[in-house]
Amino acid sequence: MSTSKSMTTYSQVLNLLPERGYGKELNINRAGANFDGSDTLYKPEQLKIVKVYRFEGESDPSDMAVIYLIHSESDEKGYILNAYGTYSDQDNPYYDEFIKRVPIEEIDDQIE
Repeated sequence: MSTSKSMTTYSQVLNLLPERGYGKELNINRAGANFDGSDTLYKPEQLKIVKVYRFEGESDPSDMAVIYLIHSESDEKGYILNAYGTYSDQDNPYYDEFIKRVPIEEIDDQIE
């Protein structure tokens, strides 16, 4: 039995992020990562993943995605959205190594 009618989609979660304080996307590059509109550059150890949302497309593999909610050591908050599996962020050669080094410290900050 499918329960997809009661599931939250990743577009619904993305729409709720700004009102919960997570409206800035984290951009990863060779030098580190920064939130949209910020000049502060972070190393992975200066961030933490506080919540992970995984979405799996029932009929379309391109719907498989993950949203990481991120806190910085200077109290900036934001998110990373990435597909996973075949459609992962392979165009950014720094993504995998960076995200593997960000510590996970989940908090109960439900978006749904």
